[in-house]
Amino acid sequence: MSESDLRACICEVGRRLCDKNLVAATDGNISVRLDDGRFLCTPSGVSKGAMRPEDILIADGTGNKIEGPGTVTSEFFTHLAAYEERLDIRSVVHAHPPTAIALTLAGISMETPVIPEVVVAFGAIPTAPYATPGTKEGAEAIREYIRRGDAVLLYRHGAVTVGQDPWDAYYRMEKIEHAAEIVFRVYVLGKTPPLLTGPQVERLIACRTAYGPGGKAFPLPGGDT
Repeated sequence: MSESDLRACICEVGRRLCDKNLVAATDGNISVRLDDGRFLCTPSGVSKGAMRPEDILIADGTGNKIEGPGTVTSEFFTHLAAYEERLDIRSVVHAHPPTAIALTLAGISMETPVIPEVVVAFGAIPTAPYATPGTKEGAEAIREYIRRGDAVLLYRHGAVTVGQDPWDAYYRMEKIEHAAEIVFRVYVLGKTPPLLTGPQVERLIACRTAYGPGGKAFPLPGGDT
């Protein structure tokens, strides 16, 4: 996509994040790696549902603004950490999916194999330890997880997903929250989600290998990928 197309794409993804209740107020941020070492990124303090293409900033690889209105988001260091760990990705989305965050607070893991589509799409969805939002501490907290997979939950705070473009990263964010809602409803019904069996997981891993979405699958507990 051209830079102008990417700017429009970022704005549309921002609207989807708002429409799906994955962010509130001015929360969340989206970025894209350009070919010349620069990055498109959403500005701080702006609703992701009300952005225009001209609102999108350009930043360098140290987080400094090159051009555009407003201020580079303080969460951009977390994006840079993902890009440093994953030379294969082109886009990062950070959002605050409410049900997924609630599961981290309840101590309910999304690493265990429960939902077939999640195993195929992600392998496991790990949770990074708590880090103060908007600091370089958050960037360090995600490194080992995003190096090994395409999605990570942030304890008490949100989630980070990566992909080849903003849509790719956004769809992974949407899938995280959808899966979290399913797991949450099982607990509301007074049950504990039954795990997929070893043979079932093996077949799903084979499906990912044959027809999967690309990217990296975070290893499931016990060493399955």
